[in-house]
Amino acid sequence: MAKSAPHVYLSALPFAPSCSLVSTHYSGWFPRILHVEQGRLSHWPSCEMVVSNVGGEAKCVAFSSDGHHVVSGSNDRTIRVWNATTGEIVAGPFTGHRDSVNSVAFSPDGHHIVSGSDDRTICVWNATTGETVAGPFNGHTSRVLSVAFSPDGHHIVSGSDTIIHVWNATTGETVAGPFTGHTGLVLSVAFSPDGYHIVSGSNDRTIRVWNATTGETEASPFTGHLGWASSVAFSPDGHHIVSGSNDRTICVWNATTGEIVAGPFTGHRDSVNSVAFSPDGHHIVSGSDDRTIRLWNATTGETVAGPFNGHTSRVLSVAFSPDGHHIVSGSLDATIRVWDGTAGETVAGPFTGHAGWVLSVAFSPDGHHTASGSDDGTIRVWNATTGETVAGPLAGHTGWVLSVAFSPDGHHIASGSSDRTIRVWNATMGNKAAGPLTGHTDSVNSVAFSPDGHHIVSGSDDRTIRVWDATMGETVAGPFTGHTGWVLTVGFSPHGHHIVSGSDDRTIRVWDAKTGVCVAGPLTGHTGWVNSVAFSPDGHHIVSGSDDGAIRVWDATTGETVTGLFSGHTDSCNSVAFSPDGHHIVSGSDDRTIRLWNATTGATVAGPFTRRSGSVLSVAFSPDGQHIVSGSCDRTIRMSNVIKWKETENDVDFTDHSVTDDEGWICGSRGELLMWIPPIHRERLLRPSTIWTSGEHETRLDLSNFVHGHSWATCIYT
Repeated sequence: MAKSAPHVYLSALPFAPSCSLVSTHYSGWFPRILHVEQGRLSHWPSCEMVVSNVGGEAKCVAFSSDGHHVVSGSNDRTIRVWNATTGEIVAGPFTGHRDSVNSVAFSPDGHHIVSGSDDRTICVWNATTGETVAGPFNGHTSRVLSVAFSPDGHHIVSGSDTIIHVWNATTGETVAGPFTGHTGLVLSVAFSPDGYHIVSGSNDRTIRVWNATTGETEASPFTGHLGWASSVAFSPDGHHIVSGSNDRTICVWNATTGEIVAGPFTGHRDSVNSVAFSPDGHHIVSGSDDRTIRLWNATTGETVAGPFNGHTSRVLSVAFSPDGHHIVSGSLDATIRVWDGTAGETVAGPFTGHAGWVLSVAFSPDGHHTASGSDDGTIRVWNATTGETVAGPLAGHTGWVLSVAFSPDGHHIASGSSDRTIRVWNATMGNKAAGPLTGHTDSVNSVAFSPDGHHIVSGSDDRTIRVWDATMGETVAGPFTGHTGWVLTVGFSPHGHHIVSGSDDRTIRVWDAKTGVCVAGPLTGHTGWVNSVAFSPDGHHIVSGSDDGAIRVWDATTGETVTGLFSGHTDSCNSVAFSPDGHHIVSGSDDRTIRLWNATTGATVAGPFTRRSGSVLSVAFSPDGQHIVSGSCDRTIRMSNVIKWKETENDVDFTDHSVTDDEGWICGSRGELLMWIPPIHRERLLRPSTIWTSGEHETRLDLSNFVHGHSWATCIYT
């Protein structure tokens, strides 16, 4: 707001929660400001502060004992200390480690900080000056993944490789250990509140409790998690232990017997990386690879606040403030966030989106539905108009779903997976219609139906192509051999006589669909993997997208390039498709953009349309050519209107090309400040052409009465 005071009224006021005093008192006086048509909050969000200049990935965070400061460790090899209220840096960066800092903790008196690093050492720092006061402690032979002070501050425990050490915090001498017993990496360690015990979690899926002096185990290994025990902590009274796992669950254990007394708590959609008890022991906070933080009732496992959204990548570390009023989180997105630990609206209803990257999308032949496949192992079917889930999640694959395709009659969906199989599903009911089809000896990267729907073609990392009977699941042609690398993409010609394939050997081949004879190719020209290929609707041409960022159009018979390189993408082109009339090509890229091209000239017709986060992995045209669906590694599917993409006139100059800068400003075409978007709305802000986005609580703006620039003063009611 310091950049433009009028936007206190023009931008900030409209986004004020509907139940806030600010909104109820002032909104009626300002009729000519932007209107949040969809996605307005009813209460203030939980996030109180965002620190974005942390130097690198915020791998670990911790509060000081008085709650005034937060310490962070980063993959840039440094440690920093921040004011917990203002976010200003008060000490650091502390330098000395030669590799990523994985774990940090304040001493109980707040005077010192301990850190563990990938450089296999532990250091103790003066929390004010950043001087090394002890260390580096040497003794571990692998990465130090976790460190913690004893309650009296005299000792430090560390976990690395399969062993645990206890050190004198002043001299760095080993006073106990190595403790041995884990058969996997020790990912997390912590002292009990009385200092007599140590708890450890490991990727051997077990939790162990040790005598802090002798190193003897106090109980049998705690077993129950189906994945790594990534994070462990004692309750404030020492009676319980909480653990978070990459099986997506949280468990509470009796610290003496190892019995599960609460849980598993479910709700996170990906690995749980960090857990901690509140100071009163009533609540547990968790951070996850699903980019959210949750607050749980420690006894019942109910979500009492959250999921807190805001981080744009994995949440690696969470901690409570000493008074329990605040939560700090560190993320792979290189930010630290401080949250109100007592507030936060619980999002109602189940999350309906994918829990992983959306690797493939496809339209049904009638355009009413879209299908998506994800690395969460599931397929979903969506209403193409509303974005509602109409079938799924379809579960059965034991690996990533790399490709999905509708049958020509729209009744079935074929899917290919990293589990080496192909499955055919009923598109309405979601039950299995055929499969699993087995024969490939490696991941199935791409599947497509023949135009008559009788056959399915597949391409695999085993370097072969197969044609299957879509009903019986038997191989009717192939394996076709010739590619010297993974077959990443396949498709039938419109008449069904030929199959096109693209490979990481950088070539394209055209095959006779019955005999497997290569009738054209190898087509060469790309300097990177060929990620996507498709025939034009008339079958005369082939479009290809490559890791080299280029798009090429080829003569399907001669293999000659008929259109020069389409240049514009600045990173790998992951997906290409022809429009139904063959006049345009759509492409999606790792540069986070979608572009629309003239298929004949290679000129950009519309775009680039930029996603704020996440590579665009798959794109497809609707059968009428008016819509484009895209899937991304941000875990969402977006439906866009192609007609609006091409429109350039807009009274407010807010278009699909408009970029939101790091401070939340959207600027007009001349660089003028147009509007300011609060952090919680930036990721979910719908652009003019976006019809819906899966799995998100969308924000849609109505700018019909919005005044700005020299006319801004007319926003007030008179």
